[in-house]
Amino acid sequence: MCCLAIQRLAAHASPSPCPGAGLPDAAFWWKERATCCKVRARRFGSQRQLVVVEPSSTAGVAVLKLKNLPVNSFSLEFLTELIINLEKLENDKTFRGIIITSDCPKAFSAGVDLREICGKNPAHYTEYWKVLQDLWLRLYLSNLVLISAINGPCAAGGCLIPLTSDYRILADNPKCLIGLNETRLGISAPFWFKDPLVNIIGHRASEHALQLGLLFPPAEALQVGIVDKVVPKDQVQSTALSVMTQWLAIPDHARQLTKNMIRKPTADLLVKHRDTDIQNFVSFISRDSIQKSLQMYLAKLKQNKD
Repeated sequence: MCCLAIQRLAAHASPSPCPGAGLPDAAFWWKERATCCKVRARRFGSQRQLVVVEPSSTAGVAVLKLKNLPVNSFSLEFLTELIINLEKLENDKTFRGIIITSDCPKAFSAGVDLREICGKNPAHYTEYWKVLQDLWLRLYLSNLVLISAINGPCAAGGCLIPLTSDYRILADNPKCLIGLNETRLGISAPFWFKDPLVNIIGHRASEHALQLGLLFPPAEALQVGIVDKVVPKDQVQSTALSVMTQWLAIPDHARQLTKNMIRKPTADLLVKHRDTDIQNFVSFISRDSIQKSLQMYLAKLKQNKD
C-alpha cells in the first residue's frame, strides 16, 4: 500500500509537464489552502489519532509521530491531519523545531495510499494531489527546524518528508532503505521530488540515483548525502535531539531568512506549475488500464492479508 505499488502498474509514462500560467508565489498560495484543510478535517470526523504531537525533553522542540498504521501510507485523512498539526506548531511560538518520526514498527512511510487513487472520480484525485502538494509546501517552507528521525524504510512517495526536512537521521538497519526508485517501476518521480534531491545530493548524483531508481542502504545513503547521519536505531531519537540543539543555537530570524532565500525559488516552481502537474496526474491515474491494474493489485493485497 504505497507509492511503489502504483509505480508497478504502468511503464507507460504520464504526460510530460509543461509550464503553467503565472500564479502567486508559494508563500501566498499555500496560506490560501490552510482553510481548505480545516474544512476537510471536519468532514472526516475520525476518532483515530493518526498524528501524535508531544513536547520533547528539550525546550522549544516538539516530536511529531506518524501513526497511520500499518505503514503510514498517505491517506487523504492522514495528510490533512498532518498539515493541520504542522500549522498548529508553526503558530505556537513556544516551538522552534520539530522532530518527525514514525510510530509504526514496519515503516517510516510507505507513501501514496492506493485506496485514494482507485475507484474514485477525477475530482477526488485532484483534491488528493493538491493536498500532497500542500504538505510538500508546508514542510519545505516551514520556519521551524525540521529533523526527520527515519526509523524505518522510506522509498518513493515516503521520501516526501525527509526530502523537505532540514536534517535527516537514518537508523542503521539493512531494512531501512531510502530513495526515489520510481524508474524501476516504469515512471518518473514528480519534479517537486526531484528538485530537492538535486539540491541535497547534487546534479550528477541525482541523475544517477533517479535514472537507476536506487534505494540506498544506510551506509550508502550517508555516503551519497541523502541522509546526514546514520546511527543505531535506538539512538535515532536522542541523536535528533542533540542535532536540534545545534540548530537552535542559531538566531531564528537569521536562519529563517537564509532558509527562505535558498528554498523559495524551488518552492515557487511547484506553485507555478501545480495545475499542469495535477492535470497530468489525474489524466494518468484515470486511465482504464491503470484503474484495472490498481483494482487487481488491491485485490491481491486483500487476499494476502486474509
